[in-house]
Amino acid sequence: MPKAAIFDVDGTLVDSVDLHALAWHEAFLHFGHNVTFEQARSQIGKGGDNLLPEFLTPQQIDDYGAALEDWRGERFKSAYLPLIHPFSAVPALVTRLREKGIKLAVASSAKKDELDVYLKIADVADLFDVTVSSEDVQTSKPAPDAFEVAIHKLGVPPSEAIVIGDSPYDAQAATRAGLRALGVLSGGFAEAALREAGCTTIYTGPGGLLACLGTSVFGPYDRH
Repeated sequence: MPKAAIFDVDGTLVDSVDLHALAWHEAFLHFGHNVTFEQARSQIGKGGDNLLPEFLTPQQIDDYGAALEDWRGERFKSAYLPLIHPFSAVPALVTRLREKGIKLAVASSAKKDELDVYLKIADVADLFDVTVSSEDVQTSKPAPDAFEVAIHKLGVPPSEAIVIGDSPYDAQAATRAGLRALGVLSGGFAEAALREAGCTTIYTGPGGLLACLGTSVFGPYDRH
């Protein structure tokens, strides 16, 4: 049984992927770029440092990339953050893992202030041993930085930790950090895309993982 579990947040703990995609879509339109909702959505899970180059030239990023990101952030907080809902099984899943003695972390491409809000929305703010935001790393997913920081803070080797995430970028980052990855479909990415990116097992969402926890890599639940 692994000693640690590292969770992604958007699409894994809270239902927010579409809302992030809307904010990015509107931000690109505001700066004169016709990036569709679907195009933006396909990149959710990356931080701005890896998302912007998908749609802007290096010169455009230098000229107004930071302003575009700031506009997106303000738009998201004002229009969409209040609409985020948690996945209902998250507190029970996280609590069950804690009861099994598993160390817990979250590693997200979100900014710290947003991450703190998400954890409160999911009702798990006090259940994680370690939190890692975009401000703790130099490069966001699919780079391995966030997960490498998480396992360092947890004090466990990569072979004894599992990543749980909804996007191919979580799985790619996990693989690059030497970690195994479990996928959840709650973020809307296709099962085939998650498997191709490196997920060893796929669940419908946090509720699906909770229902199958006894037969998962985390092993049977020992009641105390």
